[in-house]
Amino acid sequence: MNPEEFRQALLDHGIALTDAQMAQFARYYQLLVQTNEHLNLTAITAETEVYLKHFYDSLTGAFAYPKLQSQALTLCDIGAGAGFPSLPLKIAFPQLEVTIVDSLNKRINFLADLCDDLGLTGVHLVHDRAETFAAKGSPYREQFDLVTARAVARLVVLGELCLPAAKVGGAFLAYKASAVNDELKLATGAINKLGGQVAGTTKLTLPTKPGAEERNLVVIDKVAKTPGKYPRRPGVPAKKPLVNV
Repeated sequence: MNPEEFRQALLDHGIALTDAQMAQFARYYQLLVQTNEHLNLTAITAETEVYLKHFYDSLTGAFAYPKLQSQALTLCDIGAGAGFPSLPLKIAFPQLEVTIVDSLNKRINFLADLCDDLGLTGVHLVHDRAETFAAKGSPYREQFDLVTARAVARLVVLGELCLPAAKVGGAFLAYKASAVNDELKLATGAINKLGGQVAGTTKLTLPTKPGAEERNLVVIDKVAKTPGKYPRRPGVPAKKPLVNV
C-alpha cells in the first residue's frame, strides 16, 4: 500500500485526509525508519508495509469505534511502542486528546521528538508500566473515554492492564489478529470481573498481496468500576492471568 493507496483506502471508509495530514504521515515514516537504525522500534520498515501494517491498521480502530472520527475523546494507548495505534489516530483526528504509556524511556523520547517534529499538540507521554499506570490511587485511574492496545498481550492479560484506565461509560478497544474467538472465551470472565462487558467484534482484512490478513477489533464497554486490587503488581497479570474467575 503506497501513500496514495492508503489515502484512497481511507476515503473508501469516509475518512478524508488533507495534504497536510498526508505530509505528517510521510514525515512519520521517515523518522521511524531513521530512528529504527539505532533503536529497535519495528521489524517493518518498507514504506508500503508501514503504510499498510502500521498506519492503515492503526486507523481501522475508527471503523470499529466511529466516535474516534468526530468526538473530542480522551484516548489512552497502553504499550504504544512506536506510537501505534494512537499517533496515526491523532494525525487523522486531531481533536483527540492522547496519552501514551510505555515502559521503555527510549521509546518515550522518540515519541516526544516525533510529536514535536509533526507539530502535534494534546499528546501526553508517560514512562510507566501498565500495571502501575492506573493502579489504585493513580491520578490516571478510570479517567479515559477510550483505552487502546495493539499487539501487546493476550486479551485475558490486556483486560487487567487496560480496563482500570477506562472511565465507567467509556471503553477499551483491543486490536487483535485472527485467533480472537479463543482469546475471548478465555478472557470473558476476567473482563466482567474487571468492570468490562464485551460489546462486539469488528472483523476486517488488510488488503495485502497475495491474499489478505485478518484483523479483529474488540470493543469492551466499561460498565462498572474496576475492583481496587486490580491491576496486580508488575509481572503478575502475565504470569497468572485471570482465567476461570
